[in-house]
Amino acid sequence: MFLKAGLLSLMLLLASRVLGVLRETALAAAFGSSGMADVAIVMLTLPDWLAGVLVSGALAYVLLPHWAKESAAQQNTTQNHVARRLMWGSLALAGLICMAQGPVAALLLPGASAALQGAASNAVVWSALALPAAMLAGLWATRLQHERDFVGLYSANLVVNGVLIAALLLLGSRGAGPGAGQMLGVFLLAAVGLRLLWQGWRMRHLRQSALPLASPSAAPPLPGWRIWMWAALGAGLPLTLPFVARTFASGAGEGALATFNYAWKLVELPLILAIQLVASLAFPAIARAHAASASGTGHTRADAMATAVRNALVLAWTLACAAAAALLVGAPVIASLLFGWGRMEVSALEQIAAWGRVGAWGLLPQALLAVALTVLASVGRMRFAVLAYVLALALLLAVGAAGGTAGESLMWGLNAGFAVAALIAGGALGAPALRHWLPVRALLAPSLALAVVAWLAHWWGGAGAAAAVLVRDLGLKQALPLVGIAFSATFVVAAAWFSGPGLRQALRS
Repeated sequence: MFLKAGLLSLMLLLASRVLGVLRETALAAAFGSSGMADVAIVMLTLPDWLAGVLVSGALAYVLLPHWAKESAAQQNTTQNHVARRLMWGSLALAGLICMAQGPVAALLLPGASAALQGAASNAVVWSALALPAAMLAGLWATRLQHERDFVGLYSANLVVNGVLIAALLLLGSRGAGPGAGQMLGVFLLAAVGLRLLWQGWRMRHLRQSALPLASPSAAPPLPGWRIWMWAALGAGLPLTLPFVARTFASGAGEGALATFNYAWKLVELPLILAIQLVASLAFPAIARAHAASASGTGHTRADAMATAVRNALVLAWTLACAAAAALLVGAPVIASLLFGWGRMEVSALEQIAAWGRVGAWGLLPQALLAVALTVLASVGRMRFAVLAYVLALALLLAVGAAGGTAGESLMWGLNAGFAVAALIAGGALGAPALRHWLPVRALLAPSLALAVVAWLAHWWGGAGAAAAVLVRDLGLKQALPLVGIAFSATFVVAAAWFSGPGLRQALRS
């Protein structure tokens, strides 16, 4: 999909992800790891998280195949029908959230002090007000994806993040006073409203080009509720895992939610920009190979499927090992560069780096999981993907219920959950397929290189702090750690490159 989008669209996608990290940087500068940072994070993320869990992913899974069988006028009719249901449902949900603002705030921010409970409740109200626009934006984004308007699709997030970054920078310059939450809520509504205006402008030609239907019944009926349910679970559960972990982290006290959120961003950036991007790029090749193998019995067609899966595994695993090596060596300096601004305290940066190092190990099972889920989606067995994430969520809930609210414990819980999910998803493919598709030798070289980097980082005491001391007098406190980050990642990639043709073949495919 990304290759068809063209270079400009791909750049917009990467820019939207990077701007999302810069939003966290501006938030850290404005609020640090204070209790108010917890409140701001919940306010800014709750609407899009609810929309993503409830509708956004499900809309893509259900409506894209449905629209492929409709004319443009029928697509407009279906879109308007879904939009009406979404608006009524989101307004009802927003009303319920506003009426239960206190309990909802206590559920999402269990570590908030009595002084912040009012601000937390207000944050929940602002999020509820933004929810209908977030729901509708999910539908319109799906239509833009169907129309292959990737510029309109990816640049919509640039609009939201641009407005919120401006608000956070303004708050940082003025000081996060008592009215900071109200001001941020106003900017949140402005951001989601401007996103809708942008998406509506990009879709203006749809209303002009489609002729009205003779009767509403001409449009095919929408799929049943079971399909919607499985689609919502398949898309929403992956978003739920880090959200639940972040909520558990809040139980450790004020600022813990923000600290965990920043640490997860260290893991999320390579996960999205490298591992999940590889899986998305591999999706068309795997789907085509599966369609070819299903239409015949020849070994050549079966080998095409194996080659596509192997290439995706080698590339995703190598990038995961390289990213994990970079975090193990350079988490302190990366945390400092991204979040060490404004009101962020040194002790919080140390926690972010420590938790980020733990989360780095979770990149490995997530690399396998991303490719396994791509294969399951290609062969139409997404129920096993749902089962995998259900078990991962159950494991995380068990960790939190047992009192594991420390950030390090929750990171290990996430890692274990992703490992379980990867095992379930891999097992769903079947032992014969795994033996044929899993390139053990090609995965071994970057794994061993990562083990060497991990041992050296542990022996050197983290490398980042030690390097800063060594070059302090030269005024290059962060230069050597950055070199260490680049060297560690390059060492892992080079090990995979020179160990055999696997990585080279994957890059050529």
